[in-house]
Amino acid sequence: MSKSFLGILASIIIIFGAIFFFTSQNNNKSGSTSSSTQPTNHIEGGGSTGVTLVEYGDFECPYCEEYYPIVKQVVADEYSKITFQFRNFPLTSIHPNAFAGARAAEAAGLMGKYWQMHDALYNSSNWRQWSTATNPDPYFYQYAQQLGLNVSQFKTYFASNQVNNMIQADMAAGNKLNIQGTPTFYLDGKQIQVGPSVSQFETLINNAIAAKGKVSTTTSGTTTQTKK
Repeated sequence: MSKSFLGILASIIIIFGAIFFFTSQNNNKSGSTSSSTQPTNHIEGGGSTGVTLVEYGDFECPYCEEYYPIVKQVVADEYSKITFQFRNFPLTSIHPNAFAGARAAEAAGLMGKYWQMHDALYNSSNWRQWSTATNPDPYFYQYAQQLGLNVSQFKTYFASNQVNNMIQADMAAGNKLNIQGTPTFYLDGKQIQVGPSVSQFETLINNAIAAKGKVSTTTSGTTTQTKK
């Protein structure tokens, strides 16, 4: 076997190794997830009734942006009674900035400002800017600064595999539920169909609270049905 042939063979191995490395790096940025990463658990509300409202949302989705002030009002009205949870489900095939938006929220979350960034991203004037930008990242850095975050640390988290894996874990959870679009809402584990209406949400929530009220716990620890 000639030295020239061996040299060519070595070059081919190096090239394929480089291709594999960069492919792996790109997958880590937007497509792959660590199997050990659990879905996010961003919650707010007092939860006194045990009723939980979950939204699977996409920060770039115009319907999610439309629902945002409605959901915010519902959570404010029912704050002491319910728990509200938001999980990421960026529809990257139609919303090119959605994954980056989720990254911004999760990066802020690692710095203790998840809901503040969530609100900043859905703020109508902000949303119109970053959601249509060719490169939305500078807007996220601006919001981080406005929230009083260390922008350098925010950028580090924003680009991290940790944040990537958190988003992918949410998406995997959503895929298991066969979610097809956003926003998708679950009330106490059951998917609900509800329009962008405070009264519609609150009717469903009050019905769920009433249903919970039909179950009481005896002193022995067993549950019994209480007639209403």
